[in-house]
Amino acid sequence: MKRVTGLGGVFFKTSDPKKIREWYGKHLGLSIDEYGATFNWKEQDGQTPGMTVWSPFASDTRYFSPSEKPFMLNYRVENLVELMQVLKSEGVEIVGEVQEEPYGKFGWVLDPDGNKIELWEPPQEPTKP
Repeated sequence: MKRVTGLGGVFFKTSDPKKIREWYGKHLGLSIDEYGATFNWKEQDGQTPGMTVWSPFASDTRYFSPSEKPFMLNYRVENLVELMQVLKSEGVEIVGEVQEEPYGKFGWVLDPDGNKIELWEPPQEPTKP
């Protein structure tokens, strides 16, 4: 069974997400929207589209909880439900329940350092978050 297949996103806390988005857009040329920036690419097969999201969050966000860290990584996976069952059986700390959205399935775990890790199974047809 495949586990992580790629990096789905980089999320970090900042005191002023709007200002940070504008700075990165102006000075580094990122194409910014209300969520941050999306980097589009193709899977190794050269056909299947993929994306990695870069997104600043307000410093008081609870989305990273229970982690107190100022960042969270999102990893792409192929079969989230099965992977979450395997991780649980291996003693990995699961955070919350798997959630399904139009832009994919999401699950969360904590690593040994208390970093919250988001696992994302993209939908068959990619959509923008």
